[in-house]
Amino acid sequence: MKLYKNHLMKNYSNMKIGGIAKEFIEIENRDELIEILKEKKNRFILGNGTNTLINDGELETTFISLKAIDYIKDENNGVVEVGAGLDFSDLIDYMEEKDYTGLENLAGIPGSVGGLVFMNGGAHGTEVFDRIVSVEIVDENNELRRIKKEDLKFSYRVTEIKEKNWVVVSATFKFDKGYLKEVVDKYKLKRSENHPLNEPNLGSTFKNPEGYFSARLIIEAGLQGKQIGGAEVSMVHPNFIVNKGEAKFSDIIEIIDHVKLGVKDKTGIELEEEIIIVRN
Repeated sequence: MKLYKNHLMKNYSNMKIGGIAKEFIEIENRDELIEILKEKKNRFILGNGTNTLINDGELETTFISLKAIDYIKDENNGVVEVGAGLDFSDLIDYMEEKDYTGLENLAGIPGSVGGLVFMNGGAHGTEVFDRIVSVEIVDENNELRRIKKEDLKFSYRVTEIKEKNWVVVSATFKFDKGYLKEVVDKYKLKRSENHPLNEPNLGSTFKNPEGYFSARLIIEAGLQGKQIGGAEVSMVHPNFIVNKGEAKFSDIIEIIDHVKLGVKDKTGIELEEEIIIVRN
């Protein structure tokens, strides 16, 4: 375990926004994690920070990183246990190495395995829970539990894990044989062409309302390209908010609220954030 006091958080958010954390702790194993969770009450579990907006200024939060819990344990029958800290891109690479199939539609999604499991991340008709067998979590009583998929509630971008603020430690997947490289290449290329990857951004800022695409609703409301301070509704993909250089936390919050209000006024549809916001 590594502990850092008064730690700058700017590099842990893809928006390149973040203040000074009270503490930043890097966890290396389960025992350390449980010990710290019992001790720290005002805490935030940090994956890769790809969909996390962190307030600037001084923060009262203890940030806990699971980055070092990044193992892959393969039973060689398509059943693979993966540590929460592993980059999801590394799991896709491992699938190619072992000729596994099942999550290729998610290729190119940034973030950690634990982060995607926490929120049931997905794309192009596939969700990470499509291949989940079980999830190992630490619950609200700081107890380590392994829960079968059928005993967990989950839906579009929502899981019982997220609702109860449990901590994902690992996930076990069941893959079939037959890796689809052409699918991976297709979606990686699509992301590089259609997402503003060359600018700091929050990823997909809003969930897609049932039957609609947030990006289309934002365009219809005339909000693509809207800029507040250093924050802009991306001209490349309007469901992305980008940092044009010196955006502040308040700029991002203001533009999020502006988009939600504009879409509601134009279409009657309420957008809901997909990102995670750390305010203090």
